[in-house]
Amino acid sequence: MERLTFSCDGRIGRLTLNRPDKYNAFDEEMVREMETLFAELMYNEEVGVLILDGGQAKGFCAGLDMQGYGPEIFAMRPVDAYNAQARMSRLMLAMRRIPQPVICCVHGAAAGIGFSLTMASDIRILADNARFSAAYINIGLGGADMASSYFLPRLIGSGRANEYLLTGNWMGAEEAMALGFASRVVPREAMIPTATELATIMLSKNPLGIRMTKEAINANIDAGGLEACLQMEDRNQMLMAFAMHNPNQ
Repeated sequence: MERLTFSCDGRIGRLTLNRPDKYNAFDEEMVREMETLFAELMYNEEVGVLILDGGQAKGFCAGLDMQGYGPEIFAMRPVDAYNAQARMSRLMLAMRRIPQPVICCVHGAAAGIGFSLTMASDIRILADNARFSAAYINIGLGGADMASSYFLPRLIGSGRANEYLLTGNWMGAEEAMALGFASRVVPREAMIPTATELATIMLSKNPLGIRMTKEAINANIDAGGLEACLQMEDRNQMLMAFAMHNPNQ
């Protein structure tokens, strides 16, 4: 991979966006590499937790590469442009589908698809200079893009989410923490150690329990009601209990 780097320390995987000269902006190759990696992680039992970060770039991710890939998409036939859009947006779905909890470490700006990658993660650890923008609306498009209209209202409530999606205004680290968007705000140099500490705690748990917890969170965020939520949780707990007491079955 050229646009991304991936390494493992034990069962902790680390995925780093690796276009520092382009502020980690996404082009077609970066989309392709991330698609491939998430597909490989889907059934990878060796990686238990994934840490996502922006590496040495000035910020986490500037969004779509508007000097290259953006103009290319706008010049495509409508069906091809739609396919390019769909491939990028489905990265958020892939992040939710992989069994590994994703801990996202954000420094500097996370705009557009960078904001959406952060929202699609399970845990968000921010440097004190982190800031976020649904920048799609600032380039003449709608503010609801790359699952932003799905994730953001669920994370911070519709009132404030509507403001950010409709204006493209920036949300800083302190405000993100106050709104419940982030788990921690730490100095930049403490992000990876903090993420590693959390990952290590998760890895001390039953791997199947971690996987089923993420699946239950995904399902129950859209559950039809309390009964559907309880049915999912009851099923998971009984499956876990059976597996623990019948290890050879």
